[in-house]
Amino acid sequence: MTTAIKTGLLAYGMSGKVFHAPFVATHPGFDFCAIVERRHKQAAQDYPGVISYDSVEALLADPEIELVIVNTPSNTHFELTQQALRAGKHVLVEKPMAASSTEVQTLFDLGRQMGKHVFVYQNRRWDSDFQAVQQVINSGQLGELIEVHFRYDRYKTTLNPKPFKETAVPASGIVYDLGPHLLDQVISLFGKPLRSHKTTGRYRANTQVDDYFTMHLQYPNGLNVFVTSGLLIANPLPAFVLHGTTGSFQKGRVDVQETQLQQGVSPVAPEYGQEAPGSEGTLTVVGPNDEKTTTQVPSLKGDYTQLFEAVYQALRNNVPYPIQEEHILWQMALLEQNPGDWAFLG
Repeated sequence: MTTAIKTGLLAYGMSGKVFHAPFVATHPGFDFCAIVERRHKQAAQDYPGVISYDSVEALLADPEIELVIVNTPSNTHFELTQQALRAGKHVLVEKPMAASSTEVQTLFDLGRQMGKHVFVYQNRRWDSDFQAVQQVINSGQLGELIEVHFRYDRYKTTLNPKPFKETAVPASGIVYDLGPHLLDQVISLFGKPLRSHKTTGRYRANTQVDDYFTMHLQYPNGLNVFVTSGLLIANPLPAFVLHGTTGSFQKGRVDVQETQLQQGVSPVAPEYGQEAPGSEGTLTVVGPNDEKTTTQVPSLKGDYTQLFEAVYQALRNNVPYPIQEEHILWQMALLEQNPGDWAFLG
């Protein structure tokens, strides 16, 4: 019988409570055994038996822990991932992995040097809405893609109460917050773009960080991909819009997992990840004599458990992790690109 992966979390804020603890606690391949809580000791109320350490150093000194999840503020990812690797732990690190391509490469190299895996947490590959996009593209019904738009819109006029979200420190602002989600989805579908152009802006009162960005990514065969995110979008556009030579597809950002997890729904509950009726995507296909047929496309079940299953399979069965090193390096090159100029990646 394969031994469960003893796992420790470095924080129990929103990320720990919503995106990590429920999965390492319910996936049979993991043993959620420890967490860092510097002040408020809350984890044991939700997960009896979990050890609550007062510091990162104390958790890393625990010889039982095999995997450490770095889910702390973005500007700490580089330092803490290094500490965990040097302590002999495998690491699952939240996005953005680090603040620069140099830091990203340093972490992957250190992982190889220590003989440990470095996994990057890109859960949005397992959103129900994005899986619908994948299905439609793979079906070939759109023909050759011409133009693709991915958006992540919000409307939040007030500044985030978390200081690291609003202070001009490395890896701050919407580009590094929501950009990794959008770019990882694009890269997982289309790979590395030939070149890119980025525009950023600051529109909320007293903001110190970017709260808007759009990127234009150019791919071979004339494919143009646009990724956009803003914090002052009162009436969000469809999150996914695809146009090809024989059809178009539109889909809203309707994945329910984050909301369900915040409400305490377990990842193993039957209703988990199931979109509400009426959330289907709209597919328009052009047939003979330019006749258009429009159908509603339901999505597969969203399931972030699949990311943790991928981590488990990599550690226990040497199955390649789907979020590859080159994917993160391409992503980081796009994130750190200076606005205004075209940058060549191809």
